[in-house]
Amino acid sequence: MEIYKDDRCENCLVRQLNALKSLNKDQLKRISDSKVSKSIKKGESIFEEGEKLKGVFCVRNGVSKLSKMSDNGKDTNTKIATRGEILGQRCVIIKEKTNLSAVAVNDMEVCYIPKVHLLESINDNPDFAKAILLQMAKNLKVSDNVNVNIAQKTVKQRLAEALLHFDKNFGIDAEGFIAMTLTREEIANILGTAKETCIRALTSFKKQGWISTDRKRIKIKDQKALLKLAENR
Repeated sequence: MEIYKDDRCENCLVRQLNALKSLNKDQLKRISDSKVSKSIKKGESIFEEGEKLKGVFCVRNGVSKLSKMSDNGKDTNTKIATRGEILGQRCVIIKEKTNLSAVAVNDMEVCYIPKVHLLESINDNPDFAKAILLQMAKNLKVSDNVNVNIAQKTVKQRLAEALLHFDKNFGIDAEGFIAMTLTREEIANILGTAKETCIRALTSFKKQGWISTDRKRIKIKDQKALLKLAENR
């Protein structure tokens, strides 16, 4: 990780995307005075599963994947975290070791906030505490939905839903491809299926003209078809 000079939290627009928007000026100043801003290269680890975190990470730019190691030693992706998300807040608040690992999917900028100021703000600011609880509840809902999707939706439905999510949240590059690349195995992990099954589903989408690919890159060509499939219409 490379430490870099950054703007103050008081002037940062990213905090409007998370619970930090509920902090008052004095609390923001305390965090600004103690936070460390870092550049993280693609493939670098932000934190490892089982690590005891001494603070949280606010994503200013870039994308990270959160994953968990299964009993058979396979690394399974559980979530893609993007700009504005705070990583590690749950384990810091409940004072437990992390149950996930976080790795940069592309070059990232994050702000590391020591836990002492996070916990102080929770105790001193009811609005901030409420915002943290709401975010944790939303994350739990997302996790529940993932489990339901795996149980009730086909691989093709889950793939269509995932591609639409990537397109919406990460945008497209100059050539129209989704502006984030994942390996077929990483996509399969997100879908909760085997790599070979994921590849067959992507091939099927290509044959039907819904997507095109260029190595790891994927371009959506028929959003309506993918949406119809994802919603089982």
